[in-house]
Amino acid sequence: QVQLVESGGGAVQAGGSLRLSCAASGGTFSSYIMGWFRQAPGKEREFVVSIRLSTGSRDYADSVKGRFTISRDNAKNTVDLQMNSLKPEDTAVYYCAAGRSYFRRYNSGSYDYWGQGTQVTVSS
Repeated sequence: QVQLVESGGGAVQAGGSLRLSCAASGGTFSSYIMGWFRQAPGKEREFVVSIRLSTGSRDYADSVKGRFTISRDNAKNTVDLQMNSLKPEDTAVYYCAAGRSYFRRYNSGSYDYWGQGTQVTVSS
């Protein structure tokens, strides 16, 4: 079955960096949208960034633009998220997701598959 596995989370000080990785298996993802979402305690899951695997088109939330960078290796079905200049408000569980709806890529409900999540904690 389709499986997404995130890795790379951890605890860093403000201004530090982390690199998250999402490995996809069990399916063909070449036509998928791969997205990163995050959820802090008591808050709704929010869009962070997405990439359209077929074209490489990327979309970033305003809150992370200029600090986060998404990349992919289509042959390996892996997607990475490089996070620089981290802020305490970036603290959340980060989820990798895969879906088919490019026009609804900002909506978590449009994604079909989700990873378990990886914790990112940024201290001030």
